[in-house]
Amino acid sequence: MSNAVAIKPQGRSVLIDMATRFGMEPQAFEATVRATCIQKASREEFAAFLLVAKEYGLNPLTKEIYAFPAKGGGIVPVVSIDGWINLVNSHKACDGFEFDMEHGEGGELISCTCRMFRKDRGRPVTVTEYLSECKRGTEPWKMQHRMLRHKAMIQAARYAFGFSGIYDEDEGEKIAEMRDVTPQDEPPAPPAAPTEAKAAEQAVPVIETEVIPPTAKADGLPNAAKDSDGFVRAVMARFAEATDGDQLNDLWETLVEPNKEHLFPPDEEDLLGAYRRREGELV
Repeated sequence: MSNAVAIKPQGRSVLIDMATRFGMEPQAFEATVRATCIQKASREEFAAFLLVAKEYGLNPLTKEIYAFPAKGGGIVPVVSIDGWINLVNSHKACDGFEFDMEHGEGGELISCTCRMFRKDRGRPVTVTEYLSECKRGTEPWKMQHRMLRHKAMIQAARYAFGFSGIYDEDEGEKIAEMRDVTPQDEPPAPPAAPTEAKAAEQAVPVIETEVIPPTAKADGLPNAAKDSDGFVRAVMARFAEATDGDQLNDLWETLVEPNKEHLFPPDEEDLLGAYRRREGELV
């Protein structure tokens, strides 16, 4: 029985589109990608992986993009350093990038700074990554200058161009282990009705002493610590309603900044991407 992807937007499947792009028969293309990039994936997960590869113009056959199976189900799209370089250099706004390495008095590596230039901006996006925060005990990190340079470049690319939903290998492994993406079989139970005493307590008017811009209030937002995905979707909706840059910045400072400790790294990246896109629309 064939395991070919059956999703056919506009009458043509993403599998056929990708196979045609690389001059292969769909079944051969799927078998090759499954064997090398995304093992143990369902048809839907495989289709989702191909859609991400297609969206960003990445080649799974050369391992520019591959995937880790996530704990509890689902996949985590991972982009290799070659893929990130492809993304940056093929972006129409890219105007180059450069690096600075910082060393201590004894010559030990401390940090790497990447400056990412855009043709449509007068100042570069500058990101510094520190070895103490990034280094892992894996074989590639024996080449610590190269690996830290990769880290700085990837983070600068995200800030400069708003890439979201894709991760580097270190991030992908952590997310695959820590995050259960299995959909809930049943919706969460509604909260219990308040007792009479609690209702009376809630009925007492509360006087706000801190002045908060109206657009930045968190009224109605899900609790980020308990419902991270719901919180992210709600904040993105608030971004979309912002009418100017100051309002958008107020939303970031009052909604996102206080809740960063409750957000997974990819959630924060998705919020940053949504922020940057809305920022560009308001210019």
